[in-house]
Amino acid sequence: MMEWEVVIGLETHTQLQTHSKIFSGASTRFGAEPNTQACAVDLALPGVLPVLNRQAVEHAIRFGLAVGAKIAPVSIFARKNYFYPDLPKGYQISQMELPVVVGGHLEILVGDEVKVVELTRAHMEEDAGKSVHEEGFIGPHGESSSGIDLNRAGTPLLEIVTEPVMRSAAEAVAYAKALHTLVVWLGVCDGNMQEGSFRCDANVSVRPKGQAEFGTRCEIKNLNSFRFLEEAIQYEVRRQIELIEDGGTVVQETRLYDPDRGETRSMRSKEDANDYRYFPDPDLLPVVIDDAWIAEVRNQMPTLPAQLRQQWQADYGLSAYDAQLLTQDRDTAKVFEELLAIVGKPLAKAAANLIAGELASSLNRSSIAMANAPLKASHLAPLLTRVADGTISNKIAKDIFAILWEEAVTDKAISTVDQVIDAKGLKQISDSGAIEAIIDQVLAVNQKSVEEFHSGKEKAFNALVGQIMKASQGKANPGQVNELLRKKLS
Repeated sequence: MMEWEVVIGLETHTQLQTHSKIFSGASTRFGAEPNTQACAVDLALPGVLPVLNRQAVEHAIRFGLAVGAKIAPVSIFARKNYFYPDLPKGYQISQMELPVVVGGHLEILVGDEVKVVELTRAHMEEDAGKSVHEEGFIGPHGESSSGIDLNRAGTPLLEIVTEPVMRSAAEAVAYAKALHTLVVWLGVCDGNMQEGSFRCDANVSVRPKGQAEFGTRCEIKNLNSFRFLEEAIQYEVRRQIELIEDGGTVVQETRLYDPDRGETRSMRSKEDANDYRYFPDPDLLPVVIDDAWIAEVRNQMPTLPAQLRQQWQADYGLSAYDAQLLTQDRDTAKVFEELLAIVGKPLAKAAANLIAGELASSLNRSSIAMANAPLKASHLAPLLTRVADGTISNKIAKDIFAILWEEAVTDKAISTVDQVIDAKGLKQISDSGAIEAIIDQVLAVNQKSVEEFHSGKEKAFNALVGQIMKASQGKANPGQVNELLRKKLS
């Protein structure tokens, strides 16, 4: 069997977070009645002229600085000509030869490996409208029909294009998540994938391992969830390999992913750049970005996720994985910083585990965003300090967290950690004599496990520890249990 290599590049359409559109003053608010937020410029009525939105340019500069790209001193808007029902002008205003952002890179974490994804460019453009295929649209002869909603026409986009350097669906998803984190962190995009604010096109091809020349690529359009992105790439890779191995040829085309059937299907033949007949837009002047403007934007930049990850790994000894989880959004990073300010540097790892473990899973189950977490750092810090000083075990801390969480989500007064410990009698047993007495009781009724341990079966030791913790109702100090049990058995 021939071994195949997958080649993937992503084009991500990031909706810039502005109040008005890129070339008009119409609102960008999501959810309005169809065609109520499309002004004369968006509708391409005769005699109207586009005027560039300054904030959209500043968002593009901010992104370029964050990925270490070159900010073009002069960039040009061009007309991309094609026909589609939701494109009123018959062309889209975009950028071709001279984009605003050139190059750059983004670090991603795939498993335990850090990989650098090189970026080709990021250019500004306007979004098209939306074709609506829903029940209720009736044509002139009473037939079912489709509608056109032009509210989205003219919404500012930053299209971010990678080099074809990803080699698996997992890498593509890791990149998309890292990019999503960054643009939301920077405040240039709200990141709402359900509303179409962040959507990916995946260019996928395969080639025999060792071959330098790329295979024929297919583009999968408008993937608006990380799960769909992964599934679509995996299916498309299988489809192309099977097609080639059966003697067929991959055709360059645009495909759509059907999540209900778990497959991609052909949409249209894939155009090349010359098919769009790009030429500079005569209604728009070149965009000139001087050093002063770049410096102004740079001064307003927040600390970036990559900078925090490096700092936390160096200062607190966190793993790359922990640092990645804690910087997945600004709210999670803020909770970690607030928690650390209370408990101190020695408990950094415990704080990371609590946030990424109990807190994150509870938020997910309740569909609550980290920004709206009902338990704050002040509620969580005593859990860490009571484990650290030996008052409670990690297992008991999880039980207490569950009690505090239930109180918080049911709008009850939230108890303190010490109140729960006292009320439930959860204080950890650290008296050696008391623990030895429990160990003796357990050993007396588990002679088979004792014999298995002496015959070299380490699992028997773990089984005995479990029985001792059960007998103590989880209150025995686990470290002391392990130490005293080994002494007894030896």
